[in-house]
Amino acid sequence: MLTLSKILFPIDFSDRSDGAAHYVEALARQFDAEVLMVHVIPPPRYEFTSMEMGGYAITEWYEAEKQAVCKKLQGYLNDEWAHLKVSRQLLEGAPAQTLLEFAHQVGADLMVMPTHGYGTFHRLVLGSTAATVLNHAECPVFTGVHMEEAPVVEDVRFRRIVVALDLNPSNRAALEWAVEFADKMAANVSIVHATPPFEGQLIEAYDSTWQEKVAQEAAERLETLQASVGTRIHMTIEAGPPPAVVANEAKLQNADLVVIGRSVHDTILGRLRNNAYEIIRQSPCPVVSV
Repeated sequence: MLTLSKILFPIDFSDRSDGAAHYVEALARQFDAEVLMVHVIPPPRYEFTSMEMGGYAITEWYEAEKQAVCKKLQGYLNDEWAHLKVSRQLLEGAPAQTLLEFAHQVGADLMVMPTHGYGTFHRLVLGSTAATVLNHAECPVFTGVHMEEAPVVEDVRFRRIVVALDLNPSNRAALEWAVEFADKMAANVSIVHATPPFEGQLIEAYDSTWQEKVAQEAAERLETLQASVGTRIHMTIEAGPPPAVVANEAKLQNADLVVIGRSVHDTILGRLRNNAYEIIRQSPCPVVSV
């Protein structure tokens, strides 16, 4: 059974953090979860500690900056979240690795962090910290590129959930998470799957019914997956690039959340699969990677 007893919320005091906070509060209320709010400050570069900066040594400036940020963190949403269980902690270190280690240490059930949606390469699309966290986090990560546009807390709803599945066996975890989350939220959940978009002469060179055969095979495999989880929910199978197919289905369903899967095993390239970054960038709503 899905439990979200600890929600890790890294913040940078930006408009995106303010928007993400609305989702965090809504989730914390629903699951009676503790919110672990953290801000990571990189350590000073030791080669510069002996240099002077505006009359202060770098180390002295760093300590003053750390105290200022700590005070800001302690006051962030202090009144607004007085009714929630919240702990605030200032961490020091390389942001991505520090967040990953802290999430593992505290046993976070979910991490909520905003991203930005510009750029071409994934580190520019999501920001280097978010990209690394998404690749290597052990817990599900709730993110999105439109967090600053989040509705007010009272209007945050999770009524329609779309889970995007490929045919990788590790998708079972994503489907289970989506179904259990939907059950907790009394939401509708559906599956979307993208098949290869071969058209025209290329497909005719093989078989004019090739696309239908691929779709039928995908449907059968997804039905088998559903049977193993004990579900029987609506499936949409369309040909096209996965990010576009998923984004289009989310728009058609007026989805409040998209759920995608990650690889089971961590590798040098991370656990997030090929289309995940573009799905997150194109999605009209937040995305949870499981």
